[in-house]
Amino acid sequence: MASNWERLDERLRPSVAASVEEYARIRPTLKRVTAEMETRIREIFSEAEAKPLFVSSRTKTVDSFREKASRMLEATEPDGEPTLQFPEPLRNLTDLVGVRVITTLPSENAMAANLIKRQRHTFDCRGDREKDIGSIESGTYGYSSRHLILRSIQNEVVRDFQESLDGSVKPSGSYIFECQIRTVFAHAWSEIEHDIRFKAEDRRAWSPYFDRQFTATAAMLEAVESAFSELHERYETVTSYWDEDGEGAAPLTPERIKEIWQTLLPHVDRKSDDDWGWAAELLAAHGLTTTIDLAGLLQPESIIDVRTALDHRYSPGPDRLLDDLLLWRYGPEHIELTASGEAGNSRRESLQRRWRQMLSYRQSRS
Repeated sequence: MASNWERLDERLRPSVAASVEEYARIRPTLKRVTAEMETRIREIFSEAEAKPLFVSSRTKTVDSFREKASRMLEATEPDGEPTLQFPEPLRNLTDLVGVRVITTLPSENAMAANLIKRQRHTFDCRGDREKDIGSIESGTYGYSSRHLILRSIQNEVVRDFQESLDGSVKPSGSYIFECQIRTVFAHAWSEIEHDIRFKAEDRRAWSPYFDRQFTATAAMLEAVESAFSELHERYETVTSYWDEDGEGAAPLTPERIKEIWQTLLPHVDRKSDDDWGWAAELLAAHGLTTTIDLAGLLQPESIIDVRTALDHRYSPGPDRLLDDLLLWRYGPEHIELTASGEAGNSRRESLQRRWRQMLSYRQSRS
């Protein structure tokens, strides 16, 4: 497969060659602009609560510049004159300088983009789009990346660069560049994909199998990102249960108990239409009435101890496991509070038997 430069119409070569020669001349100075833009982006996140994994930058290589400057538009008429997609590449291309902000989760992309766009004294955002190879709408897969087109504002490093040019550009300190924001998974995928698809030395070695495999890995990438996003959301929910002044103070209604239980112990669940009022009554008997109280009770160490001590023949459901956890913590007090009266005789006998098993297990450990 021929490159854009190799396919370029002979009539357009002198113009592109002149632009490439000029770019090669100014690139060393432009690299200082690249470093400056990266520094400014880093400073934005220096005091931010949510920080990216890392920030990097690159100045477009001369070969890459030539390849992009050589792109031609399709002729609208059979005998139409060939035209360049970027007639003045030094002015038209916004990705000569590129900064990358690499995040952990997809949700962080929007937060990073919004934070950068708010720095109106440093940058003017000229464009913001979600770029992907493949799209949700078409049912295909590819890496997703948030692309911001930013313009620096009265930047001294940019002004010095502009003064080094041939006078065709006013040294205003304004320079347009691209900032990509994407997850570390998307970053790894796109780097490998770019090396194989676009930087392969011999395009004749290309195989459709590569396309198929890239599509498959993009699908797996999306599944992995979704799994990590779900894990993060669950982590945020669980940690909120321990906030005594926030979610931790929420009262234990039957619906709240169901929500907490399904978050902490999704593998020990009841039918979705079951009433969890029984749980609220058991907990209230011991004065456990807030979210943080239930979170403190449903700890893995206690659950493991209870399961080991009682050696359940069948995996207990939420009602039995909660009862056992309360018995493990409160002992005879739990029996007295929840098995009083003649109607509680059979329950009292069951609790006493289980309590003896728990005592025996505790003694064996001491």
